[in-house]
Amino acid sequence: MRVAAGTVEYTLGVAPVSGHGFSWNTNELDAALTCPVSEVVFDDSGKADISKMLYGLVETDFEKDQIERILTDTNSPEDWRVGEALAETYMVHQRNCYFPWPDGRDERKTGSSLPGADLVGFQKEGDEDFFAFGEVKTSAEHKYPPGAVYGRTGLKKQIEDLRDSENIRDDLVKYLAYRAVTAQWKDRYENAAKKYMQDNTSVRIFGFLVRDVSPNHDDLRVRVNKLSNGVPASMNIELLAIYLPPDSVGQLSNKVVQFRQGGVG
Repeated sequence: MRVAAGTVEYTLGVAPVSGHGFSWNTNELDAALTCPVSEVVFDDSGKADISKMLYGLVETDFEKDQIERILTDTNSPEDWRVGEALAETYMVHQRNCYFPWPDGRDERKTGSSLPGADLVGFQKEGDEDFFAFGEVKTSAEHKYPPGAVYGRTGLKKQIEDLRDSENIRDDLVKYLAYRAVTAQWKDRYENAAKKYMQDNTSVRIFGFLVRDVSPNHDDLRVRVNKLSNGVPASMNIELLAIYLPPDSVGQLSNKVVQFRQGGVG
């Protein structure tokens, strides 16, 4: 099931730097949380692979129970993590992106937040793949833009770093390379890597705000204008803001858990 494109609220700028605000109604949000977003939140595909491997090793019911215990999520996901999964799902369905390795798989303990881009993968344009790096901020703050845009770990600084820092982009390319060596998506990596080695600014960068306030272009307007200054011609930066129904952000975790358990959000 594809997530909805949403209702366009505003459009800012033109390539290589643009901004787009769109909204989802309650039905569109619930439909996304019920299936595609929850699959990302709980990493269904990854756990299916693990389960297949581990079940091939066990013989007793006790051992099978241990597998179920290990793979069962006992903690509710944070609202920001659901917001990140929502952004990922939207970009997969509406921007032709593919993010093959969720950063949750690299956590050493549940609930930690890792450094580096939130989303690392590819965007397909025609027959070509480009590296795609995404940063996501989820905020229920009633101001435009929210505080999550500013500061040392804010969206502004993160997108500027991806635009300007060769070292940061190199680290992300290397991070994905370790996982690509034996992966089914190795060809896509090689396609993107060849272009990157020829021009290390030939990447696609996304900044994504998840909000539950009335749409307002002030969330993205200044950033679109500022990022346009000095952006390399081969780089594309897109800022996105999705506006959910009022008071939705604080309910994202509860809703995705309820839908997963078959309840009503």
